[in-house]
Amino acid sequence: MAHYMTLAQWETRKAHLRQQILAAAGLFPLLDRTPLHPKIFGHIERNGYSIEKVLLETLPGYYLGGNLFRPNGRSGKFPAILKAHGHWAYGRLQNDEVASNPSFGINMARQGYVVFAWDMVGYNDTIQTPHAFGNAVEQLWSFTPLGLQLWNSMRVLDFVSSLDDVDPARVGMAGASGGGTQTFLLAAVDDRLQYAAPSNMVSFIMQGGDTCENSPGLRLGTNNVEIAAMFAPKPMLMMAATGDWTRNMLKEELPAIREIYKLYGKPENVQSFMLDAPHNFNKQNRESVYRFFGKQILNKPDGTSFEEKNTRIEMLQDMLALEGRTLNENALPYDQIFAEWKDMAVRQRQTAKPVELKRRLQAVLAVEWPDKVLSKKNGESIVLGRPGVGDRVPGMWFPGHGESVLVVHPEGAQAALKNAAVQDLRKTGRPVLLIDAFQTGTAVAPRDRSAKYFLTFNQADDACRVQDILTALAFLHLEDKAKPELLGIGTAGVWATFAAAAAPIDLDLKADLSTFRGSDDDFIRFFNVPGIQRAGGLAAAQAVIAGK
Repeated sequence: MAHYMTLAQWETRKAHLRQQILAAAGLFPLLDRTPLHPKIFGHIERNGYSIEKVLLETLPGYYLGGNLFRPNGRSGKFPAILKAHGHWAYGRLQNDEVASNPSFGINMARQGYVVFAWDMVGYNDTIQTPHAFGNAVEQLWSFTPLGLQLWNSMRVLDFVSSLDDVDPARVGMAGASGGGTQTFLLAAVDDRLQYAAPSNMVSFIMQGGDTCENSPGLRLGTNNVEIAAMFAPKPMLMMAATGDWTRNMLKEELPAIREIYKLYGKPENVQSFMLDAPHNFNKQNRESVYRFFGKQILNKPDGTSFEEKNTRIEMLQDMLALEGRTLNENALPYDQIFAEWKDMAVRQRQTAKPVELKRRLQAVLAVEWPDKVLSKKNGESIVLGRPGVGDRVPGMWFPGHGESVLVVHPEGAQAALKNAAVQDLRKTGRPVLLIDAFQTGTAVAPRDRSAKYFLTFNQADDACRVQDILTALAFLHLEDKAKPELLGIGTAGVWATFAAAAAPIDLDLKADLSTFRGSDDDFIRFFNVPGIQRAGGLAAAQAVIAGK
């Protein structure tokens, strides 16, 4: 993890990461918070607590299932805990020695909390989508399990905070394994959460092994440790185990995150609990969470009062919200949920201002306008790059007089040099820059894309091409403050169009879009960048360019 010298430096980084997470989740901008229409039913009364079934409409026609655990025999406003589950077979209802989510809910309710446990997508009662989805078209619209689960977490927070018996100023979240991922992601982007306990997931050496933890664009230049650190300076407990990827917690992850907490003067607010055990959410693990929340929320430092008590685990059919029940008539099938997701994105594009659309495009492309551009010239040859990044943009540079021109050809600078229009440009004596945009040119080593979840950690090729164009434009702008011309030839016209939309300067764009109309098929063939349709697609780029 990078070292941050000042709090201001970290806060700038944190703001960037928050936007990156939301963009990767398809939640930049956030969706409309439509009515949840909560249904709470199936009341079970036990000694010291109650359990109820819950259905929430987190999107129009899309339902999330869960269970609400409450103290009984008491009155007033209680603190609340959101409980996310991992990839155990029974999800939120898993109950064995390795992990027991019902035991957690019952014991926390007895201690004086309202607890809400809900499903990952595709688990238990939340069955309108599978757990794993996100084909090429869905990725264009950022319709992924991670995004849907993060949205569900936000809506769960809405729901719990609205309950009459909950104090919305004292809401925490806990989750193990994949539930740990859900915990630190919500903690990173929703300021309402005040306490967090991600278990067995904050690690440098493993970043999440499931589709629901790996949306494209999520970890560009970052990792789960830095994302977890975004919760600073609020109280956080990270559980770890010797038998999984959190085994280095005490010497690696905890010290790294504590450095961020030190910037706020609160190093004691992040803690860890290490177990000699395999990957788990077992009794000892759960008890560490009870003690942590008991101290932080209930102001009870005596850990012995938070030992887990034996609990009666209800039958599965008495906990499932859809046992003997069907979803509402407005419940949508999978393809219609995706269609509604796209419709929401289109409506948000249609009502957005050009400056907002620019930010959305910049976010999904993950591009920047460099303040400084490195250059190395050798005759007509030139190589450009950004300080501290290590990228190289080869090209050909022909200085001259007048308005400069950047030419981008899908086959690179040598192919552009042979183009008749470029030859005519050179005859005018104007400055002309030709570049080999990413993965073009005559001597290109093929990019290895075979790693699992490659796009979670790496920009798409076409996004890299947009960045190279922006770097080249910044070079021209720094050389001469006059308005440059950007010429995109053939399919490079699409790259040039999105670069023009992302650029902060005014320029003259001449781009060939003769074979590109902005359909999903067009994007997959010519500009395959996850999230680009969610950000507004071609219509957004054209609106930005027209609005400059």
